Amino acid sequence: MDEVSTHFLYPSALFVADQPHRVSTILGSCVAVCLYDPILKTGGINHYMLPFWNGQGLASPKYGNIAIERLLEKMLLLGSKKSNIRAKVFGGGEVIDTNISQFRIGERNIHLAFDMLNELKIPIVAKSVGGKLGRKIEFFTATGEVKQRYIERTIQVYG
Repeated sequence: MDEVSTHFLYPSALFVADQPHRVSTILGSCVAVCLYDPILKTGGINHYMLPFWNGQGLASPKYGNIAIERLLEKMLLLGSKKSNIRAKVFGGGEVIDTNISQFRIGERNIHLAFDMLNELKIPIVAKSVGGKLGRKIEFFTATGEVKQRYIERTIQVYG
């Protein structure tokens, strides 16, 4: 098997490739949307922290509405047809316990991904969202495959 290039995706970033890559990222309340074109065998992934850009400062992929739009643009620039693109959505765990609804960042990030992909008419073919645990995912751009591992909560005791 050919050697696959690897890339670590940091929060507020996105990555698109027309050559095979294994892209890994770690998600808590953040969400990653993976887009894959099975015809061209190309893929891309984003990692956003908050659902909406408020119009202040830079329109960065830190925000889901910007990150999904930019990811799709980059896939189209690689030659994908929107009708061929498939999505997988991961993350949005409530890794911080709270009952205050505006803090439910994970839940809001998930809803944004589902709503935008639905509006864009991009089918979601797989998802692993919500819950109380973080996730480490690996996305293979040439196949669309995603491997996921939950990250257990640990308690640190110093004494």
